[in-house]
Amino acid sequence: MTTRLYTHNLSVEHITPPGHPERPDRIRALDKVFAEPQFNALVRVEAPRADTAWFEVAHPKNHLKMIQDSIPDTGIATVDADTSASPKSWEVVTHVCGAAMDAVDAVFNKDADNAFVSMRPPGHHAERTTAMGFCLVNNIAIAARYAQQTHGAERIAIVDFDVHHGNGTQDIFYDDPSVMFASTHQMPLYPGSGALNETGKGNIFNAPLSDGNDGSKFKQAFRERVLPALDNFKPDLLMISAGFDAHYKDPLAGLNLIADDFDWVTGKLMEVADECCDSRIVSLLEGGYDLEGLAESASSHVNRLMTG
Repeated sequence: MTTRLYTHNLSVEHITPPGHPERPDRIRALDKVFAEPQFNALVRVEAPRADTAWFEVAHPKNHLKMIQDSIPDTGIATVDADTSASPKSWEVVTHVCGAAMDAVDAVFNKDADNAFVSMRPPGHHAERTTAMGFCLVNNIAIAARYAQQTHGAERIAIVDFDVHHGNGTQDIFYDDPSVMFASTHQMPLYPGSGALNETGKGNIFNAPLSDGNDGSKFKQAFRERVLPALDNFKPDLLMISAGFDAHYKDPLAGLNLIADDFDWVTGKLMEVADECCDSRIVSLLEGGYDLEGLAESASSHVNRLMTG
């Protein structure tokens, strides 16, 4: 397998307030683990900068302008109760989206089988007209629309195993049957969405988990709800919102996954991609706030992407 790893040194220049869980040290922890010899075969790519006109496929222009206007010249600005911006935040976001879009090009052009975007800030909580949950724009939604409009992908599946429901991605694609969204997440928990009865146009598949659930319940949710839906949908591209905050060490939630669970789910998603979409997978980092848990889990995820 050929796996691309997208990074950019600006990822640490999105500054959040002291004590904030979504912090630059997350990227430093991942940079350290991906420097280990087992990852020597990764094709390392510096994330290009996206044309921000593409952001309008997921967000209206006036909303994007509001976010840009909130970027401070100095210090840290508050975008919402738990979402911040610093002077380079907008530039950072353009590289995160640029990485995701370039990864889409790579898997469709057969320059890579799959890719992982190891960058921040995350994006899956950003709704069409609301920046929230540490997220400014919805990186994965923008890349999905890019795949549709640039590569003619007719069916895109987005699978989100972050411990928090990807309300933003669901919001953007709720009425669009060309995009399937499936999510495992702890419930009740922020942001409060993700119930079984939220089904969109038959394209939304939520699989809520309970506080204290471990890998057995996580695997059951995938076997019974997510994987059958993927088999029926038969996507042309599989995208992953790869949040690692369901790890048992994470401070923001109460699921009890271990690194092997992320290895398992990655393998299962690769089986779907092998059958349906010529192995094409584009994975983007979302949550994961305990640095050790994040490093262990992301390591398992990317190692499986590399080895099949």
